[in-house]
Amino acid sequence: MIQQNYYLILGIIMFLFGIFGIFLNRKNILVILISLELLILAINLLFITFSVFLDDIVGQVFCLIVLTVAAAESAIGLAILVVYYRICGNISVELINLIKG
Repeated sequence: MIQQNYYLILGIIMFLFGIFGIFLNRKNILVILISLELLILAINLLFITFSVFLDDIVGQVFCLIVLTVAAAESAIGLAILVVYYRICGNISVELINLIKG
């Protein structure tokens, strides 16, 4: 059986990769969205790890709620990205102010 420390280390590494993906690549919006999803998945892994360790189901239920919100966030983000691509012709973040109403 895998110990809890390995899951915690994996979650922290995933979280750091998500942070690095956001801060190191600020020009491509797809990489930013993928990095946000990686952050959310790392947090969910930590929720499940602590839920199993504490023998409580609240963390697992909260993880399902967070996954639902993350799916909605991805759908809305990709819809905004499609509209932005139709307006500008590229998906660079530099001219994101053009879609303000």
